[in-house]
Amino acid sequence: MFAFSRSAASKIIKSVRTMSALSRLGLSEAKIKDTEKNAVLCTTLNQMISEADEKNVEIDKNTGTLIYSLAGKLKKKEHLPAIYGLILQKKIMNDMQLVAAMEYVKANPVKFELDALENACGVGVTVTAEQIKEAVLEKIEKNLGQIKTQRYRFNSGPLMGMIRKELKWADGKLVKAEIESQIAALLGSKTDEDNKPVQKIKQKKAEKKPAAVAKEVKAEEPQELSFSGFHKPGENYTTEGYVITDHTMRLMKEHLERTGGQIRTRFPPEPNGILHIGHAKAININFGFAKSHEGVCFLRYDDTNPEKEEEKFFTSILDMVTWLGYTPYKVTHSSDNFQALYDLAVNLIKSGNAYVCHQTADEMKGFEVKASPWRDRPIEESLLLFEDMKHGKFDEGTATLRMKCVLEEGKQDPVAYRIKYIAHHRTGDAWCIYPTYDYTHCLCDSFEDITHSLCTKEFQNRRSSYYWLCNVLEQYCPVQWEYGRLNIGYTIMSKRKIAKLIAEGLVADYDDPRLFTLTALRRRGFPPQAINTFVKKLGLTGALTQLDPLMLEACVRDELNLTAGRVMAVLSPLKVIVVNSEEKLPYSATVPDIPGQEASHDVSINNTFYIDRSDFRTTADKDYRRLSTDQTVGLKHVGMVAAVVKVDYDASGEISELHVKLTKLNDTNKPRAFIQWVSNYVVAEVREYSRLFNHRCPEDPEEVPGGFLTDVNTVSLKTHSAYLESRVSGSTEHTSYQFERIGYYTVDQDSTSGKLVFNNTVSLREDSGKS
Repeated sequence: MFAFSRSAASKIIKSVRTMSALSRLGLSEAKIKDTEKNAVLCTTLNQMISEADEKNVEIDKNTGTLIYSLAGKLKKKEHLPAIYGLILQKKIMNDMQLVAAMEYVKANPVKFELDALENACGVGVTVTAEQIKEAVLEKIEKNLGQIKTQRYRFNSGPLMGMIRKELKWADGKLVKAEIESQIAALLGSKTDEDNKPVQKIKQKKAEKKPAAVAKEVKAEEPQELSFSGFHKPGENYTTEGYVITDHTMRLMKEHLERTGGQIRTRFPPEPNGILHIGHAKAININFGFAKSHEGVCFLRYDDTNPEKEEEKFFTSILDMVTWLGYTPYKVTHSSDNFQALYDLAVNLIKSGNAYVCHQTADEMKGFEVKASPWRDRPIEESLLLFEDMKHGKFDEGTATLRMKCVLEEGKQDPVAYRIKYIAHHRTGDAWCIYPTYDYTHCLCDSFEDITHSLCTKEFQNRRSSYYWLCNVLEQYCPVQWEYGRLNIGYTIMSKRKIAKLIAEGLVADYDDPRLFTLTALRRRGFPPQAINTFVKKLGLTGALTQLDPLMLEACVRDELNLTAGRVMAVLSPLKVIVVNSEEKLPYSATVPDIPGQEASHDVSINNTFYIDRSDFRTTADKDYRRLSTDQTVGLKHVGMVAAVVKVDYDASGEISELHVKLTKLNDTNKPRAFIQWVSNYVVAEVREYSRLFNHRCPEDPEEVPGGFLTDVNTVSLKTHSAYLESRVSGSTEHTSYQFERIGYYTVDQDSTSGKLVFNNTVSLREDSGKS
C-alpha cells in the first residue's frame, strides 16, 4: 500500500485545510488554487476567517467577497482590523463602501478616528427606494426627447453615473432596476423595430491616390516618457513600502512649506568617469520628469570617493547634460554637506543605531559573514572612536562606522564612514573620513527636498536602508523609485574596464568613437536629439534591457536624414578622364543641401573626375548595375551617362584610370544606376568603424571564456584617404554630412586647417542601387 512521507502528509493536510477555509469565502476552485500560491495572502485570510468564527459571524457570499478584497488590496495591513471590524458588524456592505474605507486610511496613514472612517465609507447612511425613484424620474425627464427618439437603444449608462454621484451610497442594482422600470413604463412593450439588431454602417474605403513623388518629410516628434504611477508631492506615504513614523506627517508638512508642492528630482553621477549611454536614460528620466511637471532637477556630484575623482570628469558630466539639452536647477556636491552628514552620524551613534567597527574589508565581504564583535560596544566608546577616526588616529582600513540595519539582499550593517588619507578636490585635507553611498545618498536627497529619488534597479535592495536612515534620524524621507537600466550589446560601459582598454592600447581614450560613452557618441556624430528619442522610445519600465546598437543607430539615421547636408565623396578614388562629352565641360548643376529644403549648392564636373573603385568592374554580371566596360552608369545631379572607352593599368596590373564619353540623359539611354563622383575636391581622412567586440555580451564568461579583452575586434577601425566635394572645406568639428550612397559622417576633433578628418557615424539604409 502506498504511503505518504510525514512531511508530504503534513503539506497535504495543510493544503486541504486552506482550501476548506477559503471555500467559505465563496471562491471558485480555480481562484482558491491561485490564492494558495500567495502564502502571505493565505495567512491573512485564514486569520480573518478565524476571527469571524470567534465572533460567531456567518460568512455569506457578499461578506466573503469583501473579506477577500480587503485582504488582497489593502497595502497597509496595520489598518486592516478597523475596516474588517466594520465588515463583520455589517456596517460595510458593498464594494463601494470598502473602496471608500481603503481610500480614507490611505489618505490618513498615521492617525484617524473610527467615527471619521465610518463617515467616509457611508456607514449608517440609508438611501431609500423613494429617493432612488425621485432621482431616476428627474434624470429621465431631462433626457425625455432623446429617450423617445432612441427608445430601447438609449444608453442609460450616463444616467446611472449621474444618479450614483448624487446618491453615493445607493445600491447600484436597485438604481439600474428603477431606470429600466421607468423607461419601460414610458415606452411600453418593445416593438418589432426595437428588437431588430443595430446595423453597422460600412465606411467607404478611401480612394487610392496616386503615389506621391518621394520626398523627405520631418519625422514625428517622439512621445515624452510616460511617468504615470508616481506619487504627488506630499503623498509619499501612499507608495508601496514607504515607512511611516510618528514624525512623517510633520516632516512632510515642513517639506511642502519649503517647496510649495514642487516636483524635485536629481541626477547624481559619481565624478570618477565619463557618462555613457545608460546615463542618457537616467538624465532623460530625471530631468524629463521634472520638466514635464514644471519641477526642477539638481545635478549633484556624488563626490565622496576622493581617490578616483578628477576635474575632467566634473567638466565632462555637466558638458554632456547640457549637450543633451537640459539645464540643471542647481549644481551641487555631496561634499557640500560633509559637516551636516558628520553631525547626523554622531546622532546615529547616540541613538544606538551605529557603531565603530574594526573588521577588515575582507572580513565584511559577502553575505554570510560573522556579526561584528564590536556591534554592541558602548555608545560613548563609539563616539570617542569616531572622533578619533575624524582626527586621523587610525590607519586606513582599521576602523569604519557601520549602521545597524540589514539590506534587502541580506547584507548586514553597511558601512557609513571609512578612512581615506587622500585630499579631496574641494575640501582639501579638511577630512580624512568620507561617507559612503549608502549613508550619503538618501540624506543628500533629504537636504535638497527631493520628491522622487529615481534610480536603476540595482539600488532596489537599498530602498529599505534608504527609508530606515532618514526615519531613524528624523529627516524628511523622499520616495525611491527604480527603473530598469539600459545596456547595449557589443560594448562595455564599466569605467574600470574601459580604462583597461585604454591601457592596453585597444582604444585611444574615453571618447574613442567605438565606445558608447556620451563623449564618444558625440565625437562619432550621434546627435543629442537622436539619443533622447531613442530613450523615449524605450519608455520607462522596470525591465533590464540589453539592446542591439542598431536600434540606436536607426534613431541617429532618422535625425541626420533631416539635418545633415549632402555631399559627394569617394573613399577609394579612381581617376576618370572624359574623352568626349555632349555637354560643354566644365558643367555645373544646382543641388539642394538637404532634399526638400531651400538651401542649395553647385556641383561642377570637369574633364577629369573621380569615382569610387567599387563602382567599376571590367565585366558585369546580371545583378551588377554600375559601371563596366559593357555597361553605362549615370552620374548623380548632372544628368549625364558615362560609357567606358578605355581602361588603363599601372605596372602592377591595377586599374589606374578610365577613359569615358559622356552623353546627355534621355529616354533611350537610361542607365540601371546612378553613382556619386567628385571633380573639384579636397582630400580628407575618413575613419570607418565597426563593432568593437565580436560577441553581443563580451563580459559574459559563458560567451567569452577568455574575458572581454580577448573579444576585441582588431579590425574595428579602417581609414581611407578620400576625395570629397570642395564645399566641405573649412567645416568645423561636429559638423555632419551625408556622403551620398555611403553614409553619415561628422568632422572629428583631429582635423586641422590643412587636413579634415571625418568619422563614420552610421551607414545609409540598404540601397539596391549599390548592386
